[in-house]
Amino acid sequence: MTIRAFQDPHHMNERRLTSPNRRRGHLVFAAIVALATTVGGCLAPRAAEVSPPREKSVKPGINDPYLTEPVETWVARFEAESREIYRERERLTAWIGLKEGQHVADIGAGTGFFTLLFSRAVGSSGKVYAVDLMPGFVEHIRLLAEHERLANVVPVVCKEDSVELAPQSIDVAFICDTYHHFEYPRSTMASIRSALRPGGQLIIIDFIRIPGVSRDWILDHVRAGREEVIAEVKSDGFTLIETPDTPYLEENYVLRFRKR
Repeated sequence: MTIRAFQDPHHMNERRLTSPNRRRGHLVFAAIVALATTVGGCLAPRAAEVSPPREKSVKPGINDPYLTEPVETWVARFEAESREIYRERERLTAWIGLKEGQHVADIGAGTGFFTLLFSRAVGSSGKVYAVDLMPGFVEHIRLLAEHERLANVVPVVCKEDSVELAPQSIDVAFICDTYHHFEYPRSTMASIRSALRPGGQLIIIDFIRIPGVSRDWILDHVRAGREEVIAEVKSDGFTLIETPDTPYLEENYVLRFRKR
């Protein structure tokens, strides 16, 4: 994937897990320290130490373009009514069925529009971890939550191979147009499974990738189709429990898994 590909206006359907390159590792570490104190004065649960990625990157450089433009540019692209997951955000949130008091992780939270909806759904007794690799996005969400007085939002700067959440700290993990941005998917999924409580649910929304049907940009940018994603996630310790019919989505599919 090249930076040039992101100049196509059709690419605004993207919502991804952004990743600083290794030369900026010290910046990410500093941001983690700076953002440890959350909107409500709470601290994100301490995650177990994660060693450097042991698996080979499945898509080197896929997240680099998100280092080149300000957050405001991505807000305009991601939060456009022409983007179907943004347009249908409330319908998708209702389908997930979050309950008051639950703890949910918005993984690859981006500009945070799902985070804010989740925050209201789980209420003051619940918690929403807004997880992203890009410190700029995490800070943007922190400011949004502060402005909206949503004290249950916990900003988390994660790593490229770990969501940086404590074991058994969440009931639901939500990954929207982000799975294909996992550069180290097996390591990242292991960290998500660890963070989920027994019987916890995993929601994945991603692009439909069918050669000869999907747009060329999707075929080039998204490495795995729906069936391959299902097989990978099953092998990571999850059971597929629902594949809803979503006629309101043209370019994305929706899956619900449960932790085994």
